[in-house]
Amino acid sequence: MSMTTAPSLSATAVSPSSHRRSRSRIPAQTLPFPPPLRSPLPISKWAVRARSPVTQSPASSTAIDVDGLMGFLYEDLPHLFDEKGIDRTAYDDRVKFRDPITKHDSISGYLFNIGMLKRLFGPQFQLHWVKQTGPYEITTRWTMVMKFVLLPWNPELIFTGISVMGINPETGKFCSHVDYWDSIKNNDYFSIEGLLDVFKQLRIYKTPDLETPKYQILRRAADYEVVHVNRFANGLHLPMVMKVRKYSPFAVVETEGDKLSGSAGFNTVAGYIFGKNATAEKISMTTPVFTETTDSEMSKVAIQIVLPDEIDFDSLPNPNQEGVRLRKLEGGIIAALKFSGKPTEDVVIEKEKELRASLLRDGLVPEKGFLLARYNDPGRTWDFIMRNEMLIWLQEFSMN
Repeated sequence: MSMTTAPSLSATAVSPSSHRRSRSRIPAQTLPFPPPLRSPLPISKWAVRARSPVTQSPASSTAIDVDGLMGFLYEDLPHLFDEKGIDRTAYDDRVKFRDPITKHDSISGYLFNIGMLKRLFGPQFQLHWVKQTGPYEITTRWTMVMKFVLLPWNPELIFTGISVMGINPETGKFCSHVDYWDSIKNNDYFSIEGLLDVFKQLRIYKTPDLETPKYQILRRAADYEVVHVNRFANGLHLPMVMKVRKYSPFAVVETEGDKLSGSAGFNTVAGYIFGKNATAEKISMTTPVFTETTDSEMSKVAIQIVLPDEIDFDSLPNPNQEGVRLRKLEGGIIAALKFSGKPTEDVVIEKEKELRASLLRDGLVPEKGFLLARYNDPGRTWDFIMRNEMLIWLQEFSMN
């Protein structure tokens, strides 16, 4: 169950403990949201040089083409879990791999770990950036999303973090790879905290088989998730999971609601997609249903249904019910807190406070108001498997 991602800490360059002390100070002059891997920018626009915390004399070693190695990683790592796989000739036979719950000391063990993840989880791996962080060290930031296919509910496991790759000065090849997860504090092997982080992601959340938002997960912290919102395409309260997401513009049909956890207005907006519109056109249902408030006092509430991405906004039929309107929302960066149970008024307010406090603690700047996302029909879903999310837009976010 390891996070085999981008490369890792040099056995001769930087110790894991010294890296943890400086991990938040990785150089910051990179693009906050790099373009897709298929078309990487030139190395000069991606890479930021940083002084290594340990001085080494390059005079006793062969010259290392670090720029070439960084370019190699941009080309090679996207194949980490596909049929092509990574190029093993870029690694020493004795390569040290570590993450919080896995260790290997050879290229064969390293490749075995990759193969096991492919079979059990079908990982989706995204590389955000690659930087030189020492004379013989390259650091990468990544997101990996997996589904555990051996469990009937196929739980989704999300990991974000950095990998520090050490370069052997004698061979010019990678000799070590150490992963650091954003979601835990103790990244040393063997981390009980890391194991618990895996297990808590195996719990059941029920997500209806409907069109849902597509988004890019940027960071999964211990208590929130940051995501980039892409276009919309297709009782018991357990521990929360918060993340950062990145969204692109999407359209909703909305009307006024009565309260944060209320259902007043839902039948009205649902009527629009069921044919109560100017052309009597029926539109596919999506999930989740949003409740939005845009002021600190939460005095104004709107209930919203997201409209399918394949329908052009300008071609949508006009509403023919009073108080129903179409609106196009701008995308951006949003922090998400997932929780189960019935989202009562008190629970919703408490979750908003918890998420906002965590964001302020970490130096992020949340917008006023929030979105409550409800995925399930409360009359047909057990409380403990209900999926709800508290979402707060962020004014800015850096991948560094």
